[in-house]
Amino acid sequence: MNCLPIRRRPNPPQSISRRHALTMAAGGAAAIPLATSLCPSTAQAASDQAPLNRFPRMVQEFFVQQLRQFENEHRRTLNKLETEDDARQYVQSVRRRCRQSFGQNPPKTPLAARVTARVERDAYRIENVIFESRPGFPVTANLYIPNQSSGPMPAVVGTCGHSHNGKAAEPYQAFAQGLARLGYVCLIFDPIGQGERLQYPDANLKSEIGVGVREHLYAGNQQFLIDEFFGNWRAWDGIRALDYLLTRPEVDPARIGVTGNSGGGTMTTWLCGLDDRWAMGAPSCFVSTFRRNLENELPQDTEQCPPDVFPLGLDHSDFLAAMAPKPVIILAKEQDFFDVRGAEETYQRLRRLYKLLGAEDNVALFVGPSGHGYSQENREAMYSWFNRTAGLTDQQTAGMFDGVLSTTGKLAYTTEPEITIEKDETLWCTEQGQVATLQGTQTIFDFTREKSQQLADARAQPRGKALRSALVDVLKLNLEGLAAPDYRNFAYLRAAGYPSKYAMGYTVAIEPGINAAVYRLTDTRWHARPPRDGKRAILYVAHLSSDAELRNEPMIRDLIESEPETPFFTIDVRGIGESLPGTSQPGTFHSPYGSDYFYAIHSVMLGRPYVGQKTFDVLRVLDWLESVGHTEIHIAGLGWGSLPATFAAVLSDRVQQVTLKNALTSYAAIAESKHYDWPLSTLLPGVLTRLDLPDCYAELTSKQLKQIDPKGA
Repeated sequence: MNCLPIRRRPNPPQSISRRHALTMAAGGAAAIPLATSLCPSTAQAASDQAPLNRFPRMVQEFFVQQLRQFENEHRRTLNKLETEDDARQYVQSVRRRCRQSFGQNPPKTPLAARVTARVERDAYRIENVIFESRPGFPVTANLYIPNQSSGPMPAVVGTCGHSHNGKAAEPYQAFAQGLARLGYVCLIFDPIGQGERLQYPDANLKSEIGVGVREHLYAGNQQFLIDEFFGNWRAWDGIRALDYLLTRPEVDPARIGVTGNSGGGTMTTWLCGLDDRWAMGAPSCFVSTFRRNLENELPQDTEQCPPDVFPLGLDHSDFLAAMAPKPVIILAKEQDFFDVRGAEETYQRLRRLYKLLGAEDNVALFVGPSGHGYSQENREAMYSWFNRTAGLTDQQTAGMFDGVLSTTGKLAYTTEPEITIEKDETLWCTEQGQVATLQGTQTIFDFTREKSQQLADARAQPRGKALRSALVDVLKLNLEGLAAPDYRNFAYLRAAGYPSKYAMGYTVAIEPGINAAVYRLTDTRWHARPPRDGKRAILYVAHLSSDAELRNEPMIRDLIESEPETPFFTIDVRGIGESLPGTSQPGTFHSPYGSDYFYAIHSVMLGRPYVGQKTFDVLRVLDWLESVGHTEIHIAGLGWGSLPATFAAVLSDRVQQVTLKNALTSYAAIAESKHYDWPLSTLLPGVLTRLDLPDCYAELTSKQLKQIDPKGA
């Protein structure tokens, strides 16, 4: 659900488009594929002969099927609601589940708020404010306050979408100014990694990683290791912004709303579900459904992908349902990459819920005619809706609110006042435009490193049964009651350049929709089931492609030379090699925003870590090998493949020997390194709360573990 605007008003100031983000993601230091450093020969093979890739949509269709099942169950649950009491219980349930997905909030600490500058304008003033959402973690914000007021005023927390200059971007200044001129106090703050809050600044106060998307992904992926969710950090800033508004005497605490566009629409949606103090909400250019976004192959930032959201039975509509029966309007766009069909579906779900609560007029949908962005028509829809809720009827002009779907179809329309865009420097809360220049400031990476170290100090070093139990938990594996998997024979498998004259190919049925590609080397033609050639076999878990690595990886030849009579098998787990996705944006597999990330982050939402799914693939192929007579396995893994190989070796008694090349030294090395190269698909959420890779390696010493050139972060 990427919130990067690809279509904006004329002259968007320093905004990052979704297309631009994808393009940037495909290059640059953070986008260098690990294959380049781990296996240069594999990279060379790709240029000499493209690796076999016969199932490029397998992973996509697997996830689509998973989400369709989820959505069908979600629809059945909603359709069972028949009474007001049913609806109220549902609202209470989604509030609990929204919080469960995002994780526990930190304690509320002093905001340490201060005003660093004031700007006087004709109808309002701007205060440049810094407050701390966490100790040492400053939030830069602009507070717009109307000059004329007879008492406490309604207020709005404004959350920004993706832009280099955060709160100073034109659309975000525009709605803050518009609200102030209409009689609202508006607090708009910089998101993490944007505006004045870069987390990876260089000596020139420019981002080393890339503003917005790149910083979000880089910090957020790393946080999963310590069981933190970047979206909760983002939302916590918004909750503390609300806390700050409540300290201001100008603000009526009973009339505080929240709005934002794109990434700010994301945060508005999440905040509606995570705090019950909002009086009204207006998310713009985000709300759709998770299924629509997946089917449309739309990349999403880390914060837009709540953990375990599917097993918890949550969709976009539920975060807004948590506000029911308070007023909420969905602001969408006809030409947005956030599918307007999903916005309409969400609206219909909410409308039925609100009707049961006797508040059908408190939910609405406005669809602007243009592309992605908080354009004037969407802002005016928001003003009109908030005016209705806040009771500012004297500010309204007569007219019909065209495009709102509600039971009456009528709403007084509010025209946006004249807007004058300020220079970025006018809105700076810091002297040089970056919080990095402030004393005592920590970055999000500092917090990640510190928590990793704390977890290491508190963590036991599990062995034996305790280690296996912890692994099953963090990998989210279900290994009960599994029969030997079925399989298919390939009629053709080229073997040019392989260390054998021929090779046979098989697809092993792992679970519905997923097949692992397995090759068996042979010196004679063989197009049938594997021969029963003794108990022992070698299983090589590929880094990126069995086909390419069989031609070029020296470790494979070394393994064969060490055991020339032992049958040799390879496996492409899901998402690499034969099933390397050609989706999302073809050619961006290795980019931070490409297809490998796309399915890794959906795995987080599915509650099944991608590396856990790949470990399951290896374990099921071990079951298959046993079914064809091989019960004593020497497992070998290269690079990314060393992770599922390691975990499977710990969990399976069939594995008697282990060889790993370019294996990751530890997950703590990534969590405690400012810069790292391993992608989200190799990271295991929450792992450092239970164990680390050295625990696995220690366990595998009894299985003749051999490590070749291990790799750090």
